[in-house]
Amino acid sequence: MRANRSRQSPAEWEESAARLLGPGRDLPAGRHQFHKERLMARIQRDVRQDDSVTSTSPAEPRLRASSLLRPAFVLPALAMTAACAVLAVTVLPGGGGESDGALSTGPAMRTQLGSTTTRSVPHLLNQISLAAEKVHHPTVEPGEYIYIESTSADTFVKADSGKSSLAGHVLHRRQMWQSPDGTKGWLIDPAVTDGPEGETLSLPDEQGNPFKASLNGPSYDYLAKLTTKPDALLAKIYKETKGHGNTPDQEAFTTIGDLLTESYPPADLYAALFKAAAKIPGVVVVDNAQDAIGRSGIAVARLDETSGARQEWIFDKQTHVFLGERNVQVRKITESGVVMEPGIVRYTSAITKRAIVGGIRQAPAQSS
Repeated sequence: MRANRSRQSPAEWEESAARLLGPGRDLPAGRHQFHKERLMARIQRDVRQDDSVTSTSPAEPRLRASSLLRPAFVLPALAMTAACAVLAVTVLPGGGGESDGALSTGPAMRTQLGSTTTRSVPHLLNQISLAAEKVHHPTVEPGEYIYIESTSADTFVKADSGKSSLAGHVLHRRQMWQSPDGTKGWLIDPAVTDGPEGETLSLPDEQGNPFKASLNGPSYDYLAKLTTKPDALLAKIYKETKGHGNTPDQEAFTTIGDLLTESYPPADLYAALFKAAAKIPGVVVVDNAQDAIGRSGIAVARLDETSGARQEWIFDKQTHVFLGERNVQVRKITESGVVMEPGIVRYTSAITKRAIVGGIRQAPAQSS
């Protein structure tokens, strides 16, 4: 395993980020800052910046890039290990079989765009909220760890010898452990970490950079203290994310999506987040969507008017369990000289397992 990035200076950290992300690479909404902060040992995790990727032309939109990558989080009692279904994708020109760091890259992904409606948004989110309230949600005690396992893939603009093209990281497993106070953790993700051992996420580091929880970098203990009143919760989200993202409404929607994913909201808060989301303008229902392992569901979504990409939270149509998330291009744009056509899947993720375990790097089967 390479040296812990938390031992680097800020300048060295930024240089490492540039090497990892590569020139001209534009990550899906909500992923860029994660790669820079959390995967690099979460240096100065309490400092959240809106590091939107700079486009090569003023006409090119900038994608939101300020919050953590947190693959979708389903409550422990509903945890499952899904059979790895085949994700239906269409091969786009360029890319394929090349090595991109620790994980192979292949062609970009494409999907059929589901139709949308606004009429059933309140009803669906109310059903999802009611289902969330019924889920048994154990409290995480000191000394325990939240374990989340997911399968994910992404599409990005790859620069090679001065030429840019679309490429994608292949579907791969991601494992994360986090203590309830957020100060200790571990990550194994071949897209961003070297070797099978993964990397520590524990803070403070040797330079004394502390952990400070926030909406964009929450811990279980932090979430347990948030209001569960939907109006007050949404007001707090708008206030604390002011000035971030492409628009206030899109930032609020993305922030709630992040809180639903690689974090562990207590049961009351988990239900309140859906009620808060119903109050955000522009939220729609997508009639058919697939998560990263091919599970079909219905999605709650919102189009980012600036990037032309639609962020989708995918739920089982019968049980309303949260399956995963994806970010799909719905409007044609040019990004770093490369055309992003409608139907391109910029990011996709599916939860395959989650649990509360007794130790860091301990798999659920090992936990008593």
